[in-house]
Amino acid sequence: MKTRIIGAIVALFLAVTGTVMVLSYVAGAEQRALAGTETVGVLVARAAIPEGTPSEQLTDLVAIEQVPAKVVPAGTVASIDDLAGQVAAVDLVPGEQLLAARFADPAALQEPGTVALPKGMQEVTISLEPQRVAGGRLQAGDTVGIFMSLEEGAEEPGPVSHLALQKVLVTSVQGLAAAPEDEAGTEGTNGAAPVPGNNLLVSFAVKAADAEKIVFTQEFGRIWLSVEPDTADESGTREMTKEGLYK
Repeated sequence: MKTRIIGAIVALFLAVTGTVMVLSYVAGAEQRALAGTETVGVLVARAAIPEGTPSEQLTDLVAIEQVPAKVVPAGTVASIDDLAGQVAAVDLVPGEQLLAARFADPAALQEPGTVALPKGMQEVTISLEPQRVAGGRLQAGDTVGIFMSLEEGAEEPGPVSHLALQKVLVTSVQGLAAAPEDEAGTEGTNGAAPVPGNNLLVSFAVKAADAEKIVFTQEFGRIWLSVEPDTADESGTREMTKEGLYK
């Protein structure tokens, strides 16, 4: 029994010693290979870096490695400071050298006609007729008031309308008229699925509770939008019923 234990300990010791010797040899080989060779320090990914990662979060994800100058591609990055204010434009894999061309200004990655969804918000999209969207003049980045109308109010019987949400950020507005019928009576196509009728698809950035209100009203009531800039005054609003219409 003791012989087996001693044998196991000796085997473990030899394995550890062998591993250390191999690693030392490899490190020495790298140093010998670089001896007399001009090297430069470049940033290399130590872990996977997802697309959209801000440069400020790269500190623990990259390391500086010495690489022979003659094999360094153009545009390599030697300091995180060189990427200030930028984000990864593509996914980067461990061991990959960081190139300036793989980073970009966040605005450059944003899809045209849209604005970024603020952190902590949800994006919800509804379909509305042009007259309910300020005549279709809305664009991404505008803020709007959302009027909600229901057939029955919460406290009073009968229809009710109210400016329920104020200064809501519009993240995108999409609209495509339904394709007209051709002479043969078949609907023309242009490669894109048209929005039903002449409706517009309007997307908002909202908190979860407000998303619920929008979805509920879209399903069981009606929604109307107003252009509502930062300077708009919402004082005096209330739940509007037939009884209060002329008060």
